[in-house]
Amino acid sequence: MPLPKHPRVVITGAASGLGRALALELASRRAKLLLADLNDEGSQETARLVASAGGEAHTVRCDVSRSDDVAELVGEADRALGGVDLVVNNAGVCAGGQVGEIPLSDWGWILGVNLWGVIHGCHAFTPRFKEQRSGHFLNVASAAGFISVPGLAPYCVTKAAVVALSEALRVELAPHGVGVTVLCPTFFRTQIVESGRGLDAAARDAALKLMGREGLQAAYVARRALESVDAGSLYAVPHRDGRWVWRLKRAVPELLHDVLLPQVMRRVL
Repeated sequence: MPLPKHPRVVITGAASGLGRALALELASRRAKLLLADLNDEGSQETARLVASAGGEAHTVRCDVSRSDDVAELVGEADRALGGVDLVVNNAGVCAGGQVGEIPLSDWGWILGVNLWGVIHGCHAFTPRFKEQRSGHFLNVASAAGFISVPGLAPYCVTKAAVVALSEALRVELAPHGVGVTVLCPTFFRTQIVESGRGLDAAARDAALKLMGREGLQAAYVARRALESVDAGSLYAVPHRDGRWVWRLKRAVPELLHDVLLPQVMRRVL
């Protein structure tokens, strides 16, 4: 079922990047938004941009790795928005390095945000959605959820888990009239690399180069994501290269991982 004409939406990781792009895309629908992030200044700037674009936005400080912080978003959404129609579990970070060398503290950090943040959001809002027999989750994963990239195991693990969670939750919530979409973009410009941990100079430069390609940036990803929500689609894979690799992974997975992916990585790095 499409979103209401003027949806009420909670967005985590709303201070910049895709979170801000989603907020601005929703502002064109005159949505009422609750913007959750640890970056207060960034969230307030997003709120100003939303107001200029015709929407309404409220900000709240939230660490998605803390279940209590996310649980409080339910009450905040009631107070600020009068309820909720869409929850966007978007907050994310990046950590890289070789398995066996990556500090376990970095594993804990990325799992806390990228995976537990989505679990916390789904856990907190599922009872409300079931009760009202409507609502939708947009869980932001990545093409890294089905493309296992050497040197980015922590990131790939979290995104693959978000895909699996979304697939299971979709089946669980369908009888209650609640939808789930998992977003799996490839590269587009965000601040995730600059704030990441464990990326060497070569990997950082390669990622920034790929993220800087013309077109198909955050605004495009946000628009395609919301189109998938309106269509009730489980998967949103907005970039053409991601769709091709996804098909290849399903058709000949060992060829992808043993032959093609190593060749691509050598060219990039």
